[in-house]
Amino acid sequence: MSHANDANLNNALNTYIANIGVGYIKLHNLHWNVVGPQFKAVHEYLESLYDAFADVLDETAELLKIAGAQPVASLKGYLAIATIKELGDEAVDQKKALEITLADLELLRDQALEIRKAADAHDCFGVANLMEDHVTNYAKQIWFLRSMLA
Repeated sequence: MSHANDANLNNALNTYIANIGVGYIKLHNLHWNVVGPQFKAVHEYLESLYDAFADVLDETAELLKIAGAQPVASLKGYLAIATIKELGDEAVDQKKALEITLADLELLRDQALEIRKAADAHDCFGVANLMEDHVTNYAKQIWFLRSMLA
């Protein structure tokens, strides 16, 4: 079944896209502004995360396009509906940067789980499968972050 006529699922996917978009910029902010003794490792790790976010953003938006729906596609649009908040332009201690990243990834994991459940209930297998993949990837990154913060 297509989710083209499921406004709730499309809205959930657009909020997810908005959070990924804001998160993508936020990860760049942290990548540029992190400070501390483990700067190089944290700096490089954050870069690997935002590189992965670019793919998440693209494949989620494509799901909406395939279903004949319109993905939110502007910073203004992202900021209007995102639940992930932006950061200011300032130095961030490495521990705080990792804590911020962890909280955002937990939010995205939970959001992807909710979308997966809704998609599954409506037999939207493409959406359900993609969200399952995203949840698996978030789980790995959450483990990495918790291990770095231990």
